[in-house]
Amino acid sequence: MTRIYGSPSRYVQGAGALDDMASFLAPLGQRALLVADQPVLDLIGRRVAAVCATQGIECQSLVFSGEITPEEIERLGGLARAMSAQFVMAAGGGKGIDAGKGVAHRLGVPVVTLPTAASNDAPTSKLFVLYDHNHRVLRVEHMTSNPALVVVDTQVIAAAPARLFTAGIGDAIVKKFEVAQAIGAGGPNLFGGQATLTAQALADLCYTTIRAKGEAALQAVTRKQADAALEDVVEAAVLHSGLGFESGGLSVCHAMTRGLSAVRGSRDALHGHQVAYALLVQLTPEGRAREFIDDVSAFYRGLGLPTRLADLGLADASADELRAIAEGTMTAAYIKNFQRTLTAADVAAAASVEAR
Repeated sequence: MTRIYGSPSRYVQGAGALDDMASFLAPLGQRALLVADQPVLDLIGRRVAAVCATQGIECQSLVFSGEITPEEIERLGGLARAMSAQFVMAAGGGKGIDAGKGVAHRLGVPVVTLPTAASNDAPTSKLFVLYDHNHRVLRVEHMTSNPALVVVDTQVIAAAPARLFTAGIGDAIVKKFEVAQAIGAGGPNLFGGQATLTAQALADLCYTTIRAKGEAALQAVTRKQADAALEDVVEAAVLHSGLGFESGGLSVCHAMTRGLSAVRGSRDALHGHQVAYALLVQLTPEGRAREFIDDVSAFYRGLGLPTRLADLGLADASADELRAIAEGTMTAAYIKNFQRTLTAADVAAAASVEAR
């Protein structure tokens, strides 16, 4: 396969970055559409409109319902077409970002991502995930290109709930292991090409940064004040993680979201918490020593990340539920990106060990 690496055109991060983004928006057009749910619009809507006004950009808002289903994307897309936007600004957490991506994809215009929480690495990627009305993963869709601009205001991030920040850490810390498995298996990255050395290096840097500074960054979120540790961990969780997985590849951790989103309790857990737990499952068929898994688990506990299915809301998982998780996991293409062929029985056995 040809090596392929993809990324946003611009990445801007820092306290107050939303107020400094005007010059980056101007080349994208004079009519913008801000897609977000109502709480996010209440949080940053006027601020974004004011910044746009300094460049003579007309900014209209489109309210996202909060659940990213195919029907919701079609509804938003129909409304957006009537607004004749030249670019879309997608704001919020993972769902809000993905909703804006879906609208931009339907319109065929560039997207700018404005995360209000560092809960995942969606802001940098071209992917967006669609769910059914029961919040089960339906499919992953792809924009034709990555976002034109990513603006991460770390003071906004610091003010978001700590639970969302830990989800971002959970989503990011797994990438080192998924990318390594994808490369080892010779699997494709998310561009359909061979992984690059750059992607592997970024995934590794993401892990070491989070292990070194994750706890200090979480303390900054608790204080609701951006500092150097927070800046480093946000860069790792959004930029390094996003570029690493998309140009490196995914494996068991993200495949397991198909199964975890299909059973009680865990279906309602945040994406980053689901994949963080799934890493503990992936490490077993990797053949990792119990001491290594226990070390990762101890780090998780220090941050409040899940180490058991019960922590995801699935207490006393039955054999049938473990089987459903495993069978759902096997439906994801990423499950093939592993050093050996895995079966549903392998996944169920590893999940049963980490269920306790």
